[in-house]
Amino acid sequence: QVQLVESGGGLVQAGGSLRLSCAASGRTFSYASMGWFRRAPGKEREFVASIDWSGGSTYYANSVKGRFTISTEKGKNRLYLQMNSLKPEDTAIYYCAASTWASASSSSERYNSWGQGTQVTVSS
Repeated sequence: QVQLVESGGGLVQAGGSLRLSCAASGRTFSYASMGWFRRAPGKEREFVASIDWSGGSTYYANSVKGRFTISTEKGKNRLYLQMNSLKPEDTAIYYCAASTWASASSSSERYNSWGQGTQVTVSS
């Protein structure tokens, strides 16, 4: 099992930036890819971005492409999400997730471990 802890959320004005961090511990060697998901108030959880540990291939939701960047610092077992040009519609709880699938995926079903989430609020 992998334990995931997110940090870096907060309140920011539209057009601003935030950087989310996810610290992984436990059986981190068993996981091959990681991702970020979010859940906005009254909505279903949705995919944001994912990355595989080996080649660093990335995959983004169309709604964040060009504004968000996912990255890893494998030696420190950390995952990041740099969020720029934030919009009010980006307001959500953001979750870090780990998967044993080698390829970065947008499907939440492929993720085995989840963090507790960090709140991001973008004011207009």
